[in-house]
Amino acid sequence: MSTKLLYLYDSYLREFEAKVQQASGNQVILDQTVFHPLTGGVACDTGCLIREDRRHRVTRVEIGKETKEIVHLLEEEGSLRQGDVVRGVLDWERRYRLMRLHTAAHLLAAIMYKDYNALVTGGQIDYEYARLDFNLPRTDRQVFEAVFQKVNQEVDKRTGLKIFFLTREEALRVPGIVKLAERMPPQESELRIVEIPGIDVQADGGPHVGNTGEIGKIDLSKIENKGKNQRRVYFSVR
Repeated sequence: MSTKLLYLYDSYLREFEAKVQQASGNQVILDQTVFHPLTGGVACDTGCLIREDRRHRVTRVEIGKETKEIVHLLEEEGSLRQGDVVRGVLDWERRYRLMRLHTAAHLLAAIMYKDYNALVTGGQIDYEYARLDFNLPRTDRQVFEAVFQKVNQEVDKRTGLKIFFLTREEALRVPGIVKLAERMPPQESELRIVEIPGIDVQADGGPHVGNTGEIGKIDLSKIENKGKNQRRVYFSVR
C-alpha cells in the first residue's frame, strides 16, 4: 500500500492520524503522512509520532531506495509495531520556515528565468538558508541585488498561490513550467503544479506558503563562482 502524501494537498496540516504499515529497527512506514521527505532539494520535516501518550521522535524522513515509500526514521529502535495507530505532529516552526524559503526560491528562479533566461542547475533549501545554482556567466553582485529587489517587490504584492494537478502531457505543454537545466519532472501520469499567478508556474511536490506575503523579507547572503557559467546564490528570509 502506498503512503498517502497529505502534504501535497495541504501544506498547513500540522497533525494527522495514521496506521503503521511497516516497522523495522528505527524505520517506520505509515499509510499516510504530512512529513515531507528529503527530496527535490528541500530538507525533510522532523517531529514526533505519538502512541498511548508516548512520543517517538522523528529525526529524519526519506524516500526508500527500493520501495519509494516515505520512511520515518525514529530516534530509538523497536518502539512501534505494524498495525499501531499513531498521531503524527510536525515541528511546525521548522516546516513553516522551509515553506517560506521554498516559495522564495520559486520567485527567485522565476525572475532569473524571465530576466536572464537562466535555469536552475542545483539547489538546497535548509532551515537556516537556501541556495540556488544558475547557468549564468560571471555576474556582478549589483545585478543580483537588483533581482532580489524585484523578488521582494513580488513578496509585497501578497499574491495567493494556486496548487492543482494536471496530467503530465498537459503540464509539459505549459510554457516555462520546467526551470531546471538538467532534470525533467518525475515520470508520473499526474503532476502537482504550484502557480504564483502573474510570475511563476512550476511542477513541484513540496510544501509552500499560501501567500507570498508570508515569506517576509528575502535577503541576499552571498554569491559564489562555481565554474564556467555557474553562479551559486545564497539567501535567507526574515
